[in-house]
Amino acid sequence: MRALVYLGPGSVELQERPAPRAGSDDDVVVKVVGTGICGTDRKILLGRFPARPGVVLGHESVGLVEQVGAGVRSLAVGDRVVVNPTLYCGWCVPCTRGATNFCRNKAGTEVGVDRDGTYADGVVLPERFVRRVPDGMPFRGAVLIEPLACVLNNVRAAGLTFDDTVAVLGAGPIGMLTALVAARTARRVTVAETDGYRLFAARDMFERVVDVSRTDPAETLVRAAGGDRPGVVFDTTGSGAETALRLVDDGGRVVLMGFDDSYSMPLHPLQLTNRGIRLIGAGDFRGDTFPVAVDLAAGLGLERLVTHEFPLEAYEDALDALGGVGSDTGGGRYDAMKVVIRSDTGPAGADGWPVSR
Repeated sequence: MRALVYLGPGSVELQERPAPRAGSDDDVVVKVVGTGICGTDRKILLGRFPARPGVVLGHESVGLVEQVGAGVRSLAVGDRVVVNPTLYCGWCVPCTRGATNFCRNKAGTEVGVDRDGTYADGVVLPERFVRRVPDGMPFRGAVLIEPLACVLNNVRAAGLTFDDTVAVLGAGPIGMLTALVAARTARRVTVAETDGYRLFAARDMFERVVDVSRTDPAETLVRAAGGDRPGVVFDTTGSGAETALRLVDDGGRVVLMGFDDSYSMPLHPLQLTNRGIRLIGAGDFRGDTFPVAVDLAAGLGLERLVTHEFPLEAYEDALDALGGVGSDTGGGRYDAMKVVIRSDTGPAGADGWPVSR
């Protein structure tokens, strides 16, 4: 099969790899239909997030069940499915108390990071990490179920209430998902972005979007809110913690969501204690969050976020649409919101995506 393999920072290669096969009774082989490019994938290629050289990248995936092990009961060949790439063992201490996101046996299990992922024609996973896509949900929207689960985990960690005002730093797919979910509870949500393309795209689907490219982002957002500081700030960029701490109101919460191993900042603890600010990191989502994301996705119109699709062999064009992955700054402006790399070549519905078994 074809597979997009990570060679090291700034370098990937389309290779031929052995097709996956069910080796255990609970294995499910998925014929990959499409995989969204995640910000983490981009950070891996920029050298800002660690991954194992030689691994097949990709983890935001949907597809069709191609083969099942003898013990699989919840899925059948031909089922439309979405992949849960956040694996866990189920028997370590954190797992047994429900904190599967902090499983102590993650080494070698991070799909698309240190375990082969889904920028490929196929992938094999245990049954419990493959879920059927609800009837009527288009694959184009279902490809965003995994990032939605990440967002649900972080919004839950923030403990949002109806009294909260929220600022979201970053209007990429994660930022927009965060805004859409937060708006179901908080009384006001504002999204901040610097990139021109993403500003335009975000304003097309969300009411309160602010351009923070020319002046101090925190002060721009405060002015946009009529002088009020938000009680909750989500940084989805991975490099906006300083802005978030300057922006958030006293007694507020800052949730750090983006992944960027190259970013650091000075932190004065007194800034937190004197102002009563809570700095929150939520980690990966728990196993019980993923089925919630599957259910919620149907009502959010997630397919609106998918602006570009590329075949697997055009992966360079797909990455270029997200600013490229040059070795220095990572390229320039964005030309897309959510980009999907398509692996399927079989019969499809009117939108070009498979519609049934």
